[in-house]
Amino acid sequence: MEPGTTDLASLFSLRDRTIVITGGAGALGGAMARALAAAGARVAVLSRHEESSAAVAAAIQAAGGQALGMACDVRDPATLVRAAGVVTAAFGAIDALVNAAGGNQEPATTTGDRSFFDIDPAAVSDVLDLNFTGTLRCCQVFGRQMAERGSGCIVNIASMSAIRPLTRIPAYSAAKAALVNFTQWLAVHLAQEYGPHLRVNALAPGFFLTEQNRYLLTDQQTGAATARAQAILAQTPMARLGAPADLCGPLIWLLSPASAFVTGSVIPVDGGFSAFGGV
Repeated sequence: MEPGTTDLASLFSLRDRTIVITGGAGALGGAMARALAAAGARVAVLSRHEESSAAVAAAIQAAGGQALGMACDVRDPATLVRAAGVVTAAFGAIDALVNAAGGNQEPATTTGDRSFFDIDPAAVSDVLDLNFTGTLRCCQVFGRQMAERGSGCIVNIASMSAIRPLTRIPAYSAAKAALVNFTQWLAVHLAQEYGPHLRVNALAPGFFLTEQNRYLLTDQQTGAATARAQAILAQTPMARLGAPADLCGPLIWLLSPASAFVTGSVIPVDGGFSAFGGV
């Protein structure tokens, strides 16, 4: 499609594109995977657990979409190379990559019982490896054929904590900040070295309630919002936590021809949290 087109049917379409999504069996990743398939993409759902990936792929297929699911650990280069081969054999050349694998570890956070000085460095390394180095590995493995072809799109899932460092989660905030910097670096590198039709962007979700952060946002006995969750809502102009569907529209936009002149951007999806000055 030519730049500047106003054909809306094509502008936001992902039809006949092969898209890999890591972390595709999680609450956010699964919603995004289903949305990509609904937009016409052939979706490869990757996660650490074969059963979970297969379940998301089966749901997409039941809805009339094209998908496959497989186990893949972004911390293990061999599984990434193997997954790339399976996807290419099943669906053809990879057109886009969504790096949604990530997460935090409680031993890498400060709590009432754990000071900064007692954080486990091994847990910090694990968080950095999963969120930053794991994404870098995926960009190398799945992005290589895009670079060789001179076209493709990568979307990294960053975090609001990369833009405004948050209390209690130093390792996660640092990892996501590194991911934002890497997103911008890779966008420039690929466009200059391999062609202007290679784009790299990121989404920075605000506060979404997931299994990974539930212990921070809800009381484990009562399920009520914690003081931290109440503070978040008080600083979010839209006064709610995000829902998985809130990420799907921005993601499709970044992957589709509608954003053909957008690269190196980090898009907040945060209900206005990053825009609010507190008064």
